[in-house]
Parts: sequence; C-alpha cells; structure tokens
Amino acid sequence: MLKTPIYLDNNATTPMDPRVLEEMLPFFNESFGNAASRNHSFGWTAEEAVDYARERVAKLINSSPKEIIFTSGATESDNLAIKGVFEMYAAKGNHIITVATEHKAVLDSCKHVEKLGAQVTYLTPSADGLVSIEQIKEAIRPETILITIMYGNNEIGVVQPMQEISALARANNILLHTDATQAVGKIPVDVEADGIDLMSFSAHKMYGPKGVGALYVRRKNPRVKVTAQMDGGGHERGMRSGTLNVPGIVGFGKACELCMNEMESEARRLSAMRDRLEAELLTMEESYVNGNRNHRLPHVSNISFKYVEGEGLMMGVKDIAVSSGSACTSASLEPSYVLKSLGLDDDLAHSSLRFGLGRFTTDEEVDYAINHVKTAVNKLREMSPLWEMFKDGIDLKSVEWQEH
Repeated sequence: MLKTPIYLDNNATTPMDPRVLEEMLPFFNESFGNAASRNHSFGWTAEEAVDYARERVAKLINSSPKEIIFTSGATESDNLAIKGVFEMYAAKGNHIITVATEHKAVLDSCKHVEKLGAQVTYLTPSADGLVSIEQIKEAIRPETILITIMYGNNEIGVVQPMQEISALARANNILLHTDATQAVGKIPVDVEADGIDLMSFSAHKMYGPKGVGALYVRRKNPRVKVTAQMDGGGHERGMRSGTLNVPGIVGFGKACELCMNEMESEARRLSAMRDRLEAELLTMEESYVNGNRNHRLPHVSNISFKYVEGEGLMMGVKDIAVSSGSACTSASLEPSYVLKSLGLDDDLAHSSLRFGLGRFTTDEEVDYAINHVKTAVNKLREMSPLWEMFKDGIDLKSVEWQEH
C-alpha cells in the first residue's frame, strides 16, 4: 500500500536506517558514559565506542582514524575548515578560491573571513554546473592559501573533477577543502586518490542521525592544521572541544559501514530509477534537466518546467516531498542562487523541482511521482496565458508588456 506524502527529498536529509538506530540505543541509557572520562569503565566503554566509530568513518573515505575530527555536522565542519585555515595560515596568505554554487555554509564562512581581511574569489561555473581547471588556474595568486570546492552539488548533483583540482592545488602548494556531504556514502570518495586535504561530511545525509558530522584533516604530505573555533577541554586533537555526542558518533560509524557495503548496488538501483523518472518527465514539452548529466551523483535530478509558476508547482505536488531550490534557503521565495549561477532566468529557476532518491525509495513511489508531476504541470500550464501564447507560436522574449 502506497503511503503519501512520498519522500523524495533525500538531499535535505535521509531517514535513519533501522540498523543504525539499533546500534545507537544502548548508548543513551546503559552505556551513557562521557568518552573523556578516563577514570572508570563508563568512560572507557564510551571511548571505545567512539574509537570504533572513528575507524569505520575513516575506512569509508580511506583515511587514518586520527584524521577524523567529529563535529555537529557539515556546517560546523565547513566553518572549522575555512575559518581555521584562514587563521592558521595567515602568515602565508589571505586569498581563498571558491565557487558561486557552494553550500551556504561555505559561502557564508567565506563572507565571514572577508570581514577579517580575507580576499575571496567566487568562480562562476559553466551552464552545466562544472568548474573548469582553467578558471581555477587563472584565479590562483601567490597569496592563495585555500581552494574550497564541493564534491557533489546539493541542488543539481553535479560532481566536480576533484582529482584534477587537487593536482592543481598541490602543484601550487595550496590546501584543498571540499564539502563532500552529498557525495560521501553515495559514490566512492577516497581522500588519498582524490588528493583532498580537508573534507566536510555529515551523518544525516547517509541514513545516520542528525547533529553529528566530521571534518577530515590530513596529517601528512602536507600536515594540515586548523585553528579551533570552539575552545574548551581540548577534545578532538584540540581542534574541536566539547563533550562528544557518543550515540550520534556510534550511529555515524554504523551508517558509514552500511554505505561502504551497499554503495555500489544502491548507486546502480538509484541511477536506474532516476533515469526512468527523468525520461518520463522529459516527455513533456519545455522540460529541462539542470546540470551536467554525465558527471553527477546517482540519486539526484533537478528539472525545470517552463511556463509554470513556481509556488503553484510546489502546491500542485504537495503529495510528494521534493524541494524547489535548496532546503537551507527555502524559507525565502527567492529563486535558487545555484540555478541562477548557471545562467537560468528567474522563471526557469523558480519552476524547478529537485528530486532526491534514497535507500528506501521504491519503484512504485517513482511511478506515483511521475504521474503526479505530469498532472500538476499540465494543469498549471492549461491555466497559464504564457503557455497559450507559446503554443500559438508567439516569441515571448519579443513581447513588450504594457503597464497599467
């Protein structure tokens, strides 16, 4: 039996896998110790659980457990990486390179350090969402200390050429940070092969609990240091003080292990589903996929439907949980800044839907979504005078609108 609403917003968050919850439960009331309590068995049990989770998290991204710093999530990790590098490497330079389509946690951290004297270059990606190596190369200056570019985009799913970017960063002795929240656990991310120095990711995007994440900080070749943004008892190698969220970290570890074992088969299943969803929705005239279709995450599709009013579209598909723009900025009615950066006009950016498929998405739910969206789009277009004009062959760009 199909239950509505159907959840297709797995880029915003994922439901917790029951296997993750099962492993977390004992750490709420039985093994409730503080991992920093070194004087008794309650603390030792908690510390052991954290160590084991750290190993599992590290294994997923091919790092050493010592390179994993636990945080409250990817937003905190982004803040720690960008602000921490800016402070720590101030003697070397003050220039940071990033991209206009980054997550707000990266863009706003960059804005913050700009107030402290940083110079930030915001690159505009090409129309398909990819950044070119030439663009980055041109932006590099002698005082560049950090390049921060997301691995896979949260709105359009585009995957950037990380290995080429890291080779360029290495050649110029610049640190590379990536927000890999959407990519880790969905596609193989290997900090060694990809040449990444700092990487942010989060448990709740991979069927783990909310409120826990990690920052990977490379320990050798080069040894990376960041200045702590949270001071206290010197937890997490002094980079992030605060009592550890033991149940959350345990869940994060289990979530990473499950992703490691199931990623390949899951990616195959999800990309097949995603391709079917797209093929069906693109049978409607004037429907467009946003972002590069060859370099992207397996579970994401972002489609714009021309001549449809954005708010009407969201109301029309209220039985499906999808997003228009991104979850982090959806409180405003502004069109998505990511889509605008790709050169889409307001109308197209407004009439886009982001579908994020996940581990628990079924074929039946995808069928329902296809029919539901088609019906809503067709209905809204029937009501739209612009659609009527378009069907009559009027070039809307040449129309001069009269003000009353």
